Amino acid sequence: MEQKTLVISHLNTSFFTEKGEVPAVRDVSLQVRPGQIVGIVGESGCGKSVTARSVMGLIRYPGRIVSGEILLDGREISGIREKERCSLRGSEVSMIFQEPMTSLNPVMKVGKQVEEALLLHEKVTKKGARERVEEIFGQVGISDAKSRMECYPHQLSGGLRQRIMIAMAMICGPKLLIADEPTTALDVTVEAQILRLMKQLCGQGTSILLISHNLGVIAQVCDYVYVMYAGRVVEQADVRVLFDRPVHPYTKALLKAATSLRSGADVLDSIPGVVPNLLHLGAGCSFSPRCGSCMELCRKEMPERLPAGEEGHLALCHLLKMPDGALEEAQEKIRGSAPGEAQEKIRGSAPGEAQADTSGRAGTDGDKGGGE
Repeated sequence: MEQKTLVISHLNTSFFTEKGEVPAVRDVSLQVRPGQIVGIVGESGCGKSVTARSVMGLIRYPGRIVSGEILLDGREISGIREKERCSLRGSEVSMIFQEPMTSLNPVMKVGKQVEEALLLHEKVTKKGARERVEEIFGQVGISDAKSRMECYPHQLSGGLRQRIMIAMAMICGPKLLIADEPTTALDVTVEAQILRLMKQLCGQGTSILLISHNLGVIAQVCDYVYVMYAGRVVEQADVRVLFDRPVHPYTKALLKAATSLRSGADVLDSIPGVVPNLLHLGAGCSFSPRCGSCMELCRKEMPERLPAGEEGHLALCHLLKMPDGALEEAQEKIRGSAPGEAQEKIRGSAPGEAQADTSGRAGTDGDKGGGE
């Protein structure tokens, strides 16, 4: 049996505040195979980043992992000591954070910061480390690597800073790379370059867990996708199956909102309401107040995770228990694109076109750091 790079089983992570427990991640299970790009998509506040930080051991007070299991290359890591975890970060698992400007040390040259990770995890001389940094800068597409190593973060564009973060994450050859919104704040040209780089890394055997609001990015690079809402995985499937034959009303609503932007409609589709307050969750489905196919059962009882057709396609929805005729009638209310159209509409005909995302923006912001 093939060893999975990452296996998360029934993970629960909460934050214990003065007002009560905030269950940010609820019974999440997912897996990433070697050389695979797995995406997590959903609105802001649905638990994507907290799931990633749980893997990295970066949940700080008042938060903690309440229960569940996290296996990295077959080793359980959710309960290991901080010293052991520090030895894993960078060498076995690395993370690219959302905004490189706030993740890099502003008073330290970028070459030194990447070199530091190598010196910490491997037995190498300073000269050898510097040569390795120059080499990996070239691999991630940074031209004139030697002079760039002497720059401070503020002297580089957003695209270059993101490449520095990828170089830092990859310098020790980790088995798993977690990328949390790696193309945020980049212009669409640089975004396409970063996505191509991530695909190349996968070709070299690195597994990637990609977190994004942007459905276009997910459609372009991912092999398998998990859709999260209010701390739970509500649907999971192969990327083509998910975009062509979504089952959960939330997934359908996300796709409909994205494809309506590209269709040039005068009025864009949107999902009514907001993500629920995790302090005051009801007994039923968390999406029921916003769902166009909500039944009385949905408000009273949490649905089971059930097969939705193809192998590996699962969804957390009471609609899957309904007879076929009734199911089709209920789904008609939230019907989006015809099968086969959604992924192509969202993916776009060429890298760099404006794409919709689930945070409420269309496309991406300009590269705030200037040109490369």
